[in-house]
Amino acid sequence: MRVDRQDLRRRLAALAATQSGYFSAAQALGVGYSYQAQKFHADRGNWIRVDRGLFRLPEWPVGTHDDLVRWSLWARGRAVVSHETALAVHELGEANPTAVHLIVPANFRSTAAGVVLHRGSVDEHDIWEHEGFRVTSPLRTLLDVAASHLDLDQLASALVDGCAKDPTLEQTIIGRARELGPRAATRLHQALQMATAA
Repeated sequence: MRVDRQDLRRRLAALAATQSGYFSAAQALGVGYSYQAQKFHADRGNWIRVDRGLFRLPEWPVGTHDDLVRWSLWARGRAVVSHETALAVHELGEANPTAVHLIVPANFRSTAAGVVLHRGSVDEHDIWEHEGFRVTSPLRTLLDVAASHLDLDQLASALVDGCAKDPTLEQTIIGRARELGPRAATRLHQALQMATAA
């Protein structure tokens, strides 16, 4: 049976459009590109090989969070952008992470330079869908960074921004502080006092 190349290109472009121009080898295979065809397109420059089993359409414009789409595909859709990286996505505080933070399942085995993996799970109500990747909600993000080693001033700054965007956030976060354990709950209360004094 003859393959309609234009139809293949259209289907691949439609898929890549939802992922900032990125797609995995497995996704390309699902669209109809054999591994031999994938090698051909990468060798010819029709596709940019970003990593092993990960490609990008070369004409695709670069967006703000393209790197997060890439890491989501690298993690085979099993990761949720979190911690300081999620703060940056939500524009909370002044966090400028040098690494990408991802929450992955406990059995996730891959590693990569520039990626910090936090093993655990995230409830569906704490996940927001972004274009091409999933990210922890602002509330879950603030809870995560309260339990991390983020500087208390940065946590307070993130809380100020979060409460400005959602006036109910302060009460909600106080209610969920019990989930964090004593150290993180204490840090969160200290940061909230700093935020309300600001």
